Amino acid sequence: MTVARPDSRQAAQAAALSSAMAGAVDLSGLKARAEQRSAGAAPQQRPAAPADGAGPPPAGGAAPATVIDVTEASFQDDVIERSMQVPVVVDLWAEWCQPCKQLSPVLEKLAGEGGGAWILAKIDVDANPRIAQAFQVQSIPMVVVVAGGQPVTSFQGVQPEPQLRQWIGQLLDALRDQMPGIAEAEARAGAAGEAAPVEEPEDPRLVAAEEALDRGDYAAAVGIYEQILASEPNHPEAAAALTQVRFLQRAESADPSAIGRADAAPDDVDAQIAAADAQVAAQDVTGAFDRLVQTVARTSGDDRDRARTHLVGLFELFGTDDERVTTARRALARALY
Repeated sequence: MTVARPDSRQAAQAAALSSAMAGAVDLSGLKARAEQRSAGAAPQQRPAAPADGAGPPPAGGAAPATVIDVTEASFQDDVIERSMQVPVVVDLWAEWCQPCKQLSPVLEKLAGEGGGAWILAKIDVDANPRIAQAFQVQSIPMVVVVAGGQPVTSFQGVQPEPQLRQWIGQLLDALRDQMPGIAEAEARAGAAGEAAPVEEPEDPRLVAAEEALDRGDYAAAVGIYEQILASEPNHPEAAAALTQVRFLQRAESADPSAIGRADAAPDDVDAQIAAADAQVAAQDVTGAFDRLVQTVARTSGDDRDRARTHLVGLFELFGTDDERVTTARRALARALY
């Protein structure tokens, strides 16, 4: 079965909490029993067991719990009362239910990401049979959304995360204007994110390589990057940095007169490669690319492969969207094929 998604009519009904939806499941008996139990027990004896240690929604703007365990005794406070502020997604499960163990972790993850814009209430149907009866549970996992004290939509079975994420988004969109707690939680989560940006710690190996570059010790920097790539071939920064540093090494000893010597010896591949490096070092990037493309076009075998490989290495010094690179790649393709 697929996740039920409210159409425009259903969204309006959910947002208004209409009487038609109010009759979908009769929770009155369950609420009455919960109220009687709460009245007969001291607050500290109330057996609610929030999954992440939170009780009723806190005062003062603090972020509420996003995942809670609910019992018959705590149902009034943890589901009915909370649903007056934000939607409560009730996850009806049991320990023996293997599909439940697939669905529940995904719902918990999404609830955590929601930052309190909606609450996940986990209910063990074996331990709380009256709740299962009130929700007319015939099979599990079953998920019911309660808003304004009444169920507004539901689904049964395991659903993939992208579908659940979309369903939650549509649910919040349908209810946001009628339930101010949704927007308040979203704003609170946004402010917390701005106030506490997460910074990834610097890789000490990259720091060491950069310090070597600052000293002009290109050989040391090359060695560090090579060690990184030996252990992490797909490192996101080391490969590009190694290409740059190796060129800096060559550029430092580049001889401008190499260009004239290469022009005088067009069949000397080594001379063409040295001249191309000198041209890039002198900011004549297009000239360097053209030189090596022409070398590829008029050579073959190992000579052609060396010229092509060196040209591709020079491409890596620039962005893939650099127009000079794009033009040279097309010219190289024509020269090769």
